[in-house]
This record gives sequence, structure tokens and C-alpha cells, in this order.
Amino acid sequence: MNILLTGGAGYIASHTAVVLAQAGHQVTLFDNLSNSQKSVIANLEAITAKTIPFIEGDVRDTQLLSQVITEHHIEAVIHFAGLKSVAQSVEDPILYYANNVQGTISLLEAMQANGLNKLVFSSSATVYGDPEYLPYDEHHPLKPMNPYGQTKLQVEEMLHDVSRSNADWRVACLRYFNPVGAHPSGLIGENPSGIPNNLMPYVARVASGHLPELSIFGNDYDTKDGTGERDYIHVMDLAEGHMAAIDFLEKHSGWHAINLGTGQPHSVMELVTGFEKASGKAIPRKIVGRRPGDLPVYFATVDQAQKLLGWSAKRSLDEMCESVWNFQTKSMS
Repeated sequence: MNILLTGGAGYIASHTAVVLAQAGHQVTLFDNLSNSQKSVIANLEAITAKTIPFIEGDVRDTQLLSQVITEHHIEAVIHFAGLKSVAQSVEDPILYYANNVQGTISLLEAMQANGLNKLVFSSSATVYGDPEYLPYDEHHPLKPMNPYGQTKLQVEEMLHDVSRSNADWRVACLRYFNPVGAHPSGLIGENPSGIPNNLMPYVARVASGHLPELSIFGNDYDTKDGTGERDYIHVMDLAEGHMAAIDFLEKHSGWHAINLGTGQPHSVMELVTGFEKASGKAIPRKIVGRRPGDLPVYFATVDQAQKLLGWSAKRSLDEMCESVWNFQTKSMS
């Protein structure tokens, strides 16, 4: 199948591109490189031993998207393109609505103009907000706590309306929990521009000496060791979940929301300890105050993914930490 990946040079998209290409699909990547590097494309081609078409462009450029869909005979889209920093979304919500919501409208217009109706959307567990119960299942009330989460929910609702307007639409909204890890080759991984917002790449840069120490935001939560607990999922498991969603949409129409997580939370301290074990390095750290809006615990119910997609996460926290250290050491050499 010919599959277009918007935001295709990004962290999760690049790993999904590997899984799809190695399964025999033809992937085409579309990205404006605002938070990714063009060198990823060469690394993808090295991993897959295939030529991977790449188009540099903004997802709000409907005409260019339509041209790409036509020229590459696209049969399905996985929509990763979007901004993803919670803090930045609070500072500049207009930027987030323009990129994430307006960008999706542009993509849908290009798809509709070309009779294309198969879409996997990169959503987020942030759509749930403050938990009324745990673990989160797909029926949990949706009350995002920040503009980033609001943009993900608005896109989900828009896609639901679109799918109801025409029975030909096939849409899967995949609600990610906390993606971490890297490809076993060490050639691709999470490599954000500037200082990382996410815990794992931050820890990796502390271990490698690029950052002085890790700040742990609160150790007085009602959790096993006082630090926050999250549902960390290996990016390769997540990538395989996207391919399972594409296969699912081949046989099922309509709109579907599906959690992608492990169903097993790990604390910040467990992750740090796991990374020290994987790297053989001590992680300098200090305890600081809680961050506003941080939840003590959140994790997924993953029954829906198993039932609909026949998919479940397989890789352990140790494998996540080992793969990130492998990527970090190779990217330094």
C-alpha cells in the first residue's frame, strides 16, 4: 500500500516508516522539519535498504498535499504532523490551533479532493485530562487540561463528524501514552531540537554529560516511591500499533478511538534507575517542587487495542532504556 506520513521525519513517524517499509508498504514522508532533521531520511534508507520519498512542506499547504497524494498514488494517510509541547501550547495557543487543527483541515481537504478516505490520526492521552478513574479506557470523559490536549480533542471530534458524513471514511484515532525508546540500529530515536521537554531524552543527555543534572518534579505523590508514574511505551511497539491500525482500516469503516500504551505504569525513579543500569552511568538529580498540572499517576486500559487491532506492547522498560542509550551513544560518535 502507498502510505503518506505527515510529520514523517519526526520521532514516532520515522519508526513507523521503518515498520511499514519492512512490511512491504511504500511510504512517502511529508514534513516541514520544524522539529526534525533531514538526516533522518538517509538513516531510514540505511535501515530499510529502500528509497524513501521525502517532500518538505507545511501540512497547511493543501495544494502541495493534494499534489503529493496524486503523484505518489497515496491510498492511506497517517497524520503525525503537529506541535506537541504542553508548555508551549499554554504560551502560544494560536500557534497550536493553527498547526494542529488548521493543518488537519488542510489535510482533509486534500484527501477529500482526491477521494482518499483512510486515515490514522496521531492523538494523545492528554485528551482525557484529570482522571475520574484509572486506568483510562476509551470511554473516560474527555476534558483536556491545556491547549495542546484541546487541539487533539478538536481534531478527534472533527474526524468523528467527517466519518459520520460519509460512510466511506475509515478513521482510527490512536491515543498515545508516553512514547520512549529508539530503533535497535541506534540510527533513529528521539532527538528534539534544543533542551528536551520529555523525561527520557533529558535523562539520556544528563547521562552523556550534555546536561548537568535532572530535576525531578515532586517526590511526595501517593505512589510507590513518591515520584509520578506514567505509562511508558516503546516507540517500536507504538510503530507496530500504527501498522495494525492500517490493517484494521482495510476491513472496517467508521471512526475508532484506541489507546496505545502498556497498561503498566512506571515511576520517574524506576525510569532513572533503569537508565543508570542501561548506561552504566550515575544520573545526577535533585528533587524540586511539583509542576502545576502534573498528575500523580496515569496509565491505559489496552483491551481495545488487543480486541480491535490484535496488538499489544511487548517491550520492557529495560529495553526502552537500553535502546535510548544505544541511540545516544551512536549520535555522539
